[in-house]
Amino acid sequence: MALVHRATLDPTKQELVEAWLPSQPWVSGRAIADKVAEYRFDDPDGEVGVETILWSLDDGTVIQTPLTYRAAPLEGAEASLVGTTEHSVLGSRWVYDGCGDPVWAETLATAILTGGTQAQMVIEQDGQLVDVPARMQVRGSGAAPFGHSLTPVESVTTDGDVTVVRSDGIELQLPRVVGTAVTGDATLTWVDGEGATLATLRRL
Repeated sequence: MALVHRATLDPTKQELVEAWLPSQPWVSGRAIADKVAEYRFDDPDGEVGVETILWSLDDGTVIQTPLTYRAAPLEGAEASLVGTTEHSVLGSRWVYDGCGDPVWAETLATAILTGGTQAQMVIEQDGQLVDVPARMQVRGSGAAPFGHSLTPVESVTTDGDVTVVRSDGIELQLPRVVGTAVTGDATLTWVDGEGATLATLRRL
C-alpha cells in the first residue's frame, strides 16, 4: 500500500511539472489543461515515493509523467531532477523524472512481469488507515516472479514521444504521449482507459 499524507507542497506537483515540461521535446509548446488521474507503486524499501500522473494538455493530448519523491538527492541523476518541494509533513523532497530513477524502473518492471497492479493508496484518519479509491486501474501482462534490482539505470533516451530506459538486461519503453505505439514482450495497460498501453518491457 502507498501511504498518502494530508499535506501541502510548495511548490505543488503541478507547478513543478509545468516548470519542467518546456524542456521536454515531446511537449512541443503545449501546456497542462487538467490532471486526469494518477497511480502509485510501492518501493519495497519504503523510502521512495513512486507515482505516475496523467495530464491532459491544451490540445486534448494526454501525457504521463512518472515521478519519484526522495528525502535526499539521488547521486548521478541530476539530469532527471524535476525540482524540489517542501512537504508540510515530510520536509524537503527531491522530485525526479522516474525514467532516471532505478526505484521507478524496478517497480514498473515488477508490475509488468508479475501481472501486478497499482498500489492501494491509504490515508491516516483518526489513527486508522483508510483506503483511498483508485483514480485509475493499471495491470501488468506477465505472470512470473521478478526480484532483482535495476540499480543503476544504465541509459535513458527519448526518441519522439517515447522514452527508453535500459538497465541490467531490461528495456522499458514509456510512451510519454498516451496512445503512442511502443513495442515489447510484456506490457502495463491502463485497464479503465480503453486498454491503452502505458509501458512495455523486453529482455535484451
